[in-house]
Amino acid sequence: MNNFKKVGLTALAGSLAAVSAHAAEMGVSGATALTYTSEDSTEVTGNPLGMKTNLSFTASGDVNGYTVSYMQTSADQFAGMSSARLSVDMGDMGVLAFDQGSGSGLATIDDKTPTANEEIWDGLDASASTADNNGLVGAAGSSGVINYIKSYEGIKLNAAYRAGSAASNADGASSGVGEGAWDFALTTDGTSIGIDGIAVGVGYGKASLGDSGTGSGDEKHSTAFVNYSIGMITAGYQLSDISMPGNAGVDEATDAWGIALNINENLSISYGEREVEYNNPTSANVTESGDGIAVAYTMGSMKIAGNRNEVSDNDNATGGAAKDAMTEVAVSFAF
Repeated sequence: MNNFKKVGLTALAGSLAAVSAHAAEMGVSGATALTYTSEDSTEVTGNPLGMKTNLSFTASGDVNGYTVSYMQTSADQFAGMSSARLSVDMGDMGVLAFDQGSGSGLATIDDKTPTANEEIWDGLDASASTADNNGLVGAAGSSGVINYIKSYEGIKLNAAYRAGSAASNADGASSGVGEGAWDFALTTDGTSIGIDGIAVGVGYGKASLGDSGTGSGDEKHSTAFVNYSIGMITAGYQLSDISMPGNAGVDEATDAWGIALNINENLSISYGEREVEYNNPTSANVTESGDGIAVAYTMGSMKIAGNRNEVSDNDNATGGAAKDAMTEVAVSFAF
């Protein structure tokens, strides 16, 4: 009898697995872009021609009355997983997810100034310092975080929490410096505040540095933005701040604006400027100044786009070596 019961349970488990597999809806999408990139005169461009590729897998199905979804994206010649996300839609209670790089919390509004293509800092030299974010907020980050999303009366809450350092593996072990972090973003459009064409958002967060060598205490992130669209024009402005504890690190205050023009349903162009004030505790402050212009033309699933971004006193440095520029032209295809 015991053997019969074991066989029966095994058969039932196989049947349930088959039902679950059929209940889920699978989807695959991808895109590829042929690019031409030119760096500034102080850098070696090498071969300016390249190709960006990505492939996305999605699955969604009903599990015990909740909609469970999974997303995984592989990019850059499919060298590995770029991002993944497992989420549970709980209806009126909101969406609970585990995010491994897709974007959560404060990081979802790190730069909301309007642009026709990439942001005006895209492709420029970035900081190698863990205490320097080049003015981009996001205390919890988007890797190994628990994400909660809930909308009420037109206001959307996007919150993130990370326990320990950002790096983790499947067994839960983590590495790197730093303790827990949390942040959130609140966004809304004109529907909830009675002003057509406007979009606003605010966000705040803290990352506990612990005894990290860059000082103990909390690294604080905050931002606020407003975008307004009228006719063919969208204009936006954003302020951000990153505050380090004590005199251990460099505070950053960012001031950015942008304007985009939709010439028609296919063609758009934009221009923006951005300043990051580095408040150095033991030396003179440095103001990083950058600007960028972008243009994009879309024809169905095909897009032709270009950027020209420039910056001076980049990454809290001064002099000619602190200047950087990038020009990119891309032809992309979505499928």
